[in-house]
Amino acid sequence: MRAVDIIIKKRDKEELSKEEIDFLIWNFTTGEIPDYQVSAWAMAVLLNGMSHQEITDLTMAMAASGDQLDLKNLPGVKVDKHSTGGVADTTTLVLVPLVSSCGVPVVKLSGRGLGFTGGTIDKLDSIPGFQVQIPLEQALDQVRRVGAVIMSQSANLTPADKKLYALRDVTGTIDNISLIAASIMSKKIAAGADAIVLDVKCGSGSFMRDLDSARQLARTMVEIGKLAGRRVMAVISSMAQPLGNYVGNTLEVIEAIEVLKGNVTGDLLDVSLTLGAQMLVLAGRCSEIAEARQMLQKQLQNGAGLGQLRRIINAQGGHSAIIDDYSLLPQPVCRLELRAGQPGWLAAMDTAAVGHAFVVAGGGRLTKEDLIDYSAGFIFRHRLGEYLQAGEVIADVQAADPAKASHALEQLRQAIQISQDQPEPVPVILDTVE
Repeated sequence: MRAVDIIIKKRDKEELSKEEIDFLIWNFTTGEIPDYQVSAWAMAVLLNGMSHQEITDLTMAMAASGDQLDLKNLPGVKVDKHSTGGVADTTTLVLVPLVSSCGVPVVKLSGRGLGFTGGTIDKLDSIPGFQVQIPLEQALDQVRRVGAVIMSQSANLTPADKKLYALRDVTGTIDNISLIAASIMSKKIAAGADAIVLDVKCGSGSFMRDLDSARQLARTMVEIGKLAGRRVMAVISSMAQPLGNYVGNTLEVIEAIEVLKGNVTGDLLDVSLTLGAQMLVLAGRCSEIAEARQMLQKQLQNGAGLGQLRRIINAQGGHSAIIDDYSLLPQPVCRLELRAGQPGWLAAMDTAAVGHAFVVAGGGRLTKEDLIDYSAGFIFRHRLGEYLQAGEVIADVQAADPAKASHALEQLRQAIQISQDQPEPVPVILDTVE
């Protein structure tokens, strides 16, 4: 078998066999097939597409290229959740304790942030003492004892995907539904879950800017999951504005705690309950979404979700006193206020620009080596569709570096549009795909 024949076959719009895809991915991972040949193949895929079976075979080949978690010895249906990435997307910090408090084991492998989308591991790093790099046996023991674990991905999880993504990034082949879907699902399959709930973001703060593209990605990933023998469904949610009111590593930990204390309403709570209910149904804990949602709300009201977060933090070496005293978390040196320059409706937000402003404040990375300011971020006091008076505070900007805070404030100002016309309401749940 030769790589050039596989490239020609895809160039000529023919379907590749599982054996051909396995050969290509394995030999690319080991360095036997050079980058330039895989670049040519990726461009042929971008131009000619792949069948669902081809995408599934690609997914499974990438999942098998490195470490795979074996969760078979854990009791029950193991359920995972994945977001395609957004701004103030704090749902993992809410869902892992809340869903596991209902008796469903959750093993969550998360990553660090890069660019304008935040990473769950960076948020957890802001908790003093919290350990995210845990040996697998220790993690599985924690799930047996506590019911959940949140840990960083192994460096050898889906190495083929890491290599292919780096190649796509410099060859103009990022924007392809087949390759995006295989990239996401390979990591989920390698992480060992039986059931997966996908949160596909749509809007200015996501990779999928329009609803049609988001639906296509969601359908493709759900189909991959079914062909791979997993229970999978997708929720499509809006990223027309940050999901929560707090944008930042420490700030999002605080907002997640406030959700679990029952003090937060709105989009973050709505999306968390929607995803959590789907997780409980896929895990077989509940038979109906309404029943599952009611169970989650009960766990919020009786404090079980918050208690579970405390147990997870303690189990992973963290200082759980932060739940009661936020001053124990990293604190900013500088706080500024973004005020409305004119009266009007908060009509639109470039959410990606908000995310980039967060990076400018010091809270995110442009390269993997960048150090981050855990205290940096924004607190939004208003949501889209609300009326502002001239001089009213729209958001607070905070950081350890006053110059970075000032620069971020100006970038944030450019991301917000005030209009004299009242905008249409923006729903946060746009669709579901099963």
